[in-house]
Amino acid sequence: MKRNVIVFVMLVVVIMGMLATGKYLDRTRKHGPVKLVGNVHNVPAPDFELATLDGRRVKLSDFRGQAVLLNFWATWCPPCKIEMPWFVDMQKEYGKDGLVVLGVAMDDTESAKIAEFTHEMGVNYPVLLGTDQVSDDYGDVRSLPTTFYIDRNGNIVAKSVGLLGRAEIEDDVKKALDSNYKPATAQPNRAQAVAKTAQMKEAKQ
Repeated sequence: MKRNVIVFVMLVVVIMGMLATGKYLDRTRKHGPVKLVGNVHNVPAPDFELATLDGRRVKLSDFRGQAVLLNFWATWCPPCKIEMPWFVDMQKEYGKDGLVVLGVAMDDTESAKIAEFTHEMGVNYPVLLGTDQVSDDYGDVRSLPTTFYIDRNGNIVAKSVGLLGRAEIEDDVKKALDSNYKPATAQPNRAQAVAKTAQMKEAKQ
């Protein structure tokens, strides 16, 4: 009798997991062309503009010059709940070095419930509301969690699907932080251009 109860409970858990995943898969199968396919190492991360939980609009390109850990997750995803405290710790530890953790919530629920969940989890980084478009742009995200590690130049240095160990996640964070950053040459403003012209004229005299 006891064994039958255990088997029944296990079946219920498996079925609930399948239903949750199936709901998410149905959501993604309706979408358009997929951008990131195959090996994404050193591929430019697609830019996006998403809403935050408090209604602001945020672009990935806003964080150019910083390393970004881009994590697709959902409130119903058990592995996501395991790694979120690690992301909180890493934001605290590596934020001063230029790390930005961005969570993309792929829930089919109102933002207030997601905000309540993130508050309970002590999340200290921006959480964005995911869309069908951003899922397509990042290879049709079907499994959660899915995480992209983006260097300071906006290129993807690593991708993980499913739950990794904390040490592995931290290694990928360091890869993103350690990538050589070569900022674009700043264009001189008008005052600088005038000053440079004056210097050249003075040198010729």
